[in-house]
Amino acid sequence: MRMLKKAFTLIFFLFMTSCGYEAIHSIKNSINYDFSISELTFVGDRVINLKIKEKLNNYTLNEKDKNFILKVSSVAEKIVLAKNISGDPTNFKSTVTVNIEVLNKNNLQIIESFSYSNDNNKIDLKRYEREINNNLAETITDKLIFKLSNIQ
Repeated sequence: MRMLKKAFTLIFFLFMTSCGYEAIHSIKNSINYDFSISELTFVGDRVINLKIKEKLNNYTLNEKDKNFILKVSSVAEKIVLAKNISGDPTNFKSTVTVNIEVLNKNNLQIIESFSYSNDNNKIDLKRYEREINNNLAETITDKLIFKLSNIQ
């Protein structure tokens, strides 16, 4: 019985480790998109821009027929949605707006937002807000990649 249990565990781990997971925007999968980015310039929110640049770097490596020069301008906003009776904020909304100027093509604007509740622990709230902005930047970058791949 012990031997059968060990064999089952070994076979289970073999199947799980060879599941074939690959990141969608990895260097290997960036070959599937038929565009490249020859130049990237950034203006605006530094954290948002770094996240976008990190995900777009795979598209700067190989030159394709469809080549873009991008100027990315980003703004992150935090808006108070609701306050309690004493005037303290209870709900916020983080909005990240990214304007993309595509040289010789249409300009794009992508806006993503997320609403969340206040937290009494300000350190946790700041950490949560950074995580929200990172996630919004990733979502915007995914949408940007999709839109660039569809530009004729």
